[in-house]
Amino acid sequence: MAARLTTDLWVRAYLKRLELANIPAYVTAHGQQSSGAVLIKCARLDGTAQSYERRTDLMSGASVWMELHDGPEREVDASIARQRGFDPDLWVIEIESRDGRTLLDEDGLSD
Repeated sequence: MAARLTTDLWVRAYLKRLELANIPAYVTAHGQQSSGAVLIKCARLDGTAQSYERRTDLMSGASVWMELHDGPEREVDASIARQRGFDPDLWVIEIESRDGRTLLDEDGLSD
């Protein structure tokens, strides 16, 4: 069985990947260091956004990124606020990408 990364280490590695790809990103909510869940918001800079969270695929058991919300940025922000309301340990990372590029489909980011 593979060792699990702490959430803090995963977030730092993800932010570095985004930086290397010239994709601005910010931690807007700092969750639990070792095991907090992570939510990704991608602001497309046109008034719309998407949010993603990592879930376990029930068929394969693999960890995958699932889209939670896609629409007007204010609605995505409201959805994130609701999530934070019942999960105070939630990390929120906001990306600014006109084309919606998050890198979440790259190897290693679902681990």
